[in-house]
Amino acid sequence: MHEINAIFTIAYRDFTKLLRDRSRMLFSLIFPIIFIGVLGGSLQSNLSGAAGYNFLSFIFAGVLGQTLFQSTGSGVISLIEDRENDFSQEIFVSPISRYSIIVGKILGESLVALTQLIGIVGFGLIIGVPIDFLGLVRLVPFFLIACLFGGSFGIFVLSNLKSQRSANQIFPFIMFPQFFLSGVFSPIKELPPVLYVLSRIAPMTYVVDLIRSVYFWGDPAYSKVVLFSTGFDLLIVGLYSLVFIVAGTYFFIRNEKNR
Repeated sequence: MHEINAIFTIAYRDFTKLLRDRSRMLFSLIFPIIFIGVLGGSLQSNLSGAAGYNFLSFIFAGVLGQTLFQSTGSGVISLIEDRENDFSQEIFVSPISRYSIIVGKILGESLVALTQLIGIVGFGLIIGVPIDFLGLVRLVPFFLIACLFGGSFGIFVLSNLKSQRSANQIFPFIMFPQFFLSGVFSPIKELPPVLYVLSRIAPMTYVVDLIRSVYFWGDPAYSKVVLFSTGFDLLIVGLYSLVFIVAGTYFFIRNEKNR
């Protein structure tokens, strides 16, 4: 019970930090508004007829997956800031397991990412994205999988970083190219050889395709917007998550013991 209480305390702290940080809540909506509203609207007006599917829906589903993966991952990375500067550095000298810290952080940042989806869905309704609410309910388990995947990726990256400064420099460099390699904003079925290989290596590719495959399930455009089957995406996400969480937790705990 001691460790369970610690997990929920850490998770609750991260969630309340979001609610108190209005600027973070605002900025968490700016990029989805730009990507879905501006980019999606432009592509929908110019290319939807030739492509044969709704670009607003295409980008909307992609942004859902990207937001969950990126938000949870970047939130977990903030453990470095907590350790160095924040009052919560006390948790690292408290009598709780490092495993509990990791689980609590992933849980808390998953709640943060899921909360951000409310604003994205609301904006989608405003600009006329055709949203199937039963489809969104069907997506809930996959939202949780996407959060866990992003959290495991964050732990893996975190375990190889030594300071907040290196995190601020390296994590955006790792994350930003995946926006384009994973097909969040544009189709990636046909790519030059080098980009094709990189897109299939990028972890975000599979979480975006997973969310999109469930979102477009039963839609006539399914085969045009989805790269792989839902089962294959789940398999790759599961394998990636297992590697990230095992390796990341091992190196994180080892580094903490050596501090």
